[in-house]
Amino acid sequence: MHFIVCIKQVPNTIDVDIDARTGTLKREGVESIINPFDEFAIEEGVRLKERTGGKTTVITMGPPQAESALREALARGIDRGILITDRAFAGADTWATAYTLARAVQTVGAYDLIICGKQASDGDTAQVGPGVAEMLDIPHAAYVKNIDDIGNGSIRVERMMEDGHDLIEMPLPALITVVKEINVPRPPSLRGTLAARKAVIEKWDAARINAAAGNTGLTGSPTQVIRIFNPPPRRGGEMLTGSVEEMAEGLVDRLKKVKIS
Repeated sequence: MHFIVCIKQVPNTIDVDIDARTGTLKREGVESIINPFDEFAIEEGVRLKERTGGKTTVITMGPPQAESALREALARGIDRGILITDRAFAGADTWATAYTLARAVQTVGAYDLIICGKQASDGDTAQVGPGVAEMLDIPHAAYVKNIDDIGNGSIRVERMMEDGHDLIEMPLPALITVVKEINVPRPPSLRGTLAARKAVIEKWDAARINAAAGNTGLTGSPTQVIRIFNPPPRRGGEMLTGSVEEMAEGLVDRLKKVKIS
C-alpha cells in the first residue's frame, strides 16, 4: 500500500507580521518547524507502512527552506520526500493550496491513503485536507482519532465528535485528517537522521505537476485580503465605588443614560 502524507512548515512563533500589500505572512527571518498537527500524520503514515508492509511519501508546498521539514519527516521513517516549490505558488489561500497539492498527488501516481494533520497552526482553517480530497474526488474523514481497520480496498476509522465518535468506513483511495489523540509521534532516530541528510529531495515546479497558472498562488486564490488594520484602542472604563446598593444604583443610572434597560 502507498501512503501519502501532506505536511506544512509553519513559523515557530505566535509573533508574526503580515505583509500589508499581499495580506500574507512574512516568513523571512522567522524560525520554521513542521506544523505540530502534521507530526501525528507523519507518525500514522509510518505506522501504517509498518503495519501493511507498504511505502510512504511526504509532500509539502513551500519555499526552498521547506526542504528541512521533509528531511525531518524522512528521519522519522518516511521513505520519499517531494518539495512543491515555485514562485508561482506564493501567497496561495486554502483553495489554491489544495489545488496545488492535489496536482502533486496526481503526479505521484497510484496511492491508497492521504494523511494530513487536522489543521495548520498558522491558519487554523482545517480546509486544505478536505479541499485536496474534493479536488481528487475521493472520500474523506476529518478529525480521525483511530484507524480501526485498513485493507481489501477500504478503511474504517473513528472520527472524534464532541460527545463520542463516529465509526466511518470508506473505499480506498481516501483522505483523512488526524488529531493528536491518534498516536504519540516518535523522535527522529540517529540512523534515520543520518539517512535523511543524504536523501535526495525531489523538487517539483508548476510545470512538473501540470498546474494551471490561473489556479495557483495569489493569482489563483479566490480569497483576497482587502485590508489589514489594528482595532482601535478601547477606552478606559469607569470604576464604581461605595456600598453594593450605591454601586447598583449607579450602574442602573448609567444604563438608563445610554438607553439600556
